Amino acid sequence: MDPFDVEGGAINVRFLEANPTRAHFIIQNFNLETANSLRRYMLAEIPTLAIDVVEVLDNTSVLADEFICHRLGLIPLNSRGVDDLLYSRDCDCEGYCDNCSVVLTLNAKCTGNEIMKVYARDLVITSNPPNDAVGQPVITDREEQGSCIVKLRKGQAIHMRCIAKKGIAKEHAKWAPSAAIGFEYDPANKLHHLDLWYEGDDPKKEPVDQERINLDGGAPAEDEPFDYDAVPTRFFFDVETVGGLDPDQIVGRGIKGLQEKLAQVIHELTGTGGPEGDFGGAQSPTMNGGYNDAGYTTPGYGGGASSWGGNGGIVGGTTPYGQPTPGYGQDKPGW
Repeated sequence: MDPFDVEGGAINVRFLEANPTRAHFIIQNFNLETANSLRRYMLAEIPTLAIDVVEVLDNTSVLADEFICHRLGLIPLNSRGVDDLLYSRDCDCEGYCDNCSVVLTLNAKCTGNEIMKVYARDLVITSNPPNDAVGQPVITDREEQGSCIVKLRKGQAIHMRCIAKKGIAKEHAKWAPSAAIGFEYDPANKLHHLDLWYEGDDPKKEPVDQERINLDGGAPAEDEPFDYDAVPTRFFFDVETVGGLDPDQIVGRGIKGLQEKLAQVIHELTGTGGPEGDFGGAQSPTMNGGYNDAGYTTPGYGGGASSWGGNGGIVGGTTPYGQPTPGYGQDKPGW
């Protein structure tokens, strides 16, 4: 039996292309919901490293501080070994330390008459990261310079301390591990899920991706009856990395993370297996108190109390002026 035969019954993966920047593969005997969940997890919940805080020590360039800080945050950093770092919310330090952050320093001054370009290669790690790879700027161009950050004229200078922290793209897009993730099923539109756009009078004359259609089992025959119960079972993925993680690492961590989420759901439903209360990923403001329905505790007012007194503004609470809130909890006719 063909190991990639969709009728085989077992989930299988077939790689069409794999290189340091791209992974193109097919997952067969899958379902649409799980395939899309994998795509969403790879896009938004795989932890990476990105510059999150910038301390501006000097900037006499023509660009504003905020503009340069935004550009610094979008520079991809090597995230191999990022698991050795803690999330800043889980660290006991007050601001940042070697356990949860990587500090990079950008210090450049133009002393010549020519325009000086400051590149990502000029970011120098000045802290003690847990390994030699994590935090290094991703440089893939032939000149080995990386992204251009700013241009300086004679006498202009820039000096910034950049604190890179661990995060996920659900919090901010700068932590996204992939530039794009292609996701497609049914390239021949046999399921009629799409109304395909075409220019001419005859849609059959429009160009198609015949190779991908052949990988999906071929186009339907002219006299083939439509199967109203058919569902997609073969999915094409095209994962492109920004350089912080290899494509195979993105796919592997995506599968592992999705497995952990599903295991946690099973644990909550059955009460067996899995670490209790460990949902992973981004946390709510009440993460120290666990997951509950109490919502966010208003700071400075104690417990669940709001600024209007009472426990979270419950019935009969008082205003800041000490008077009972009218119409709530009072013995009035009609209430």
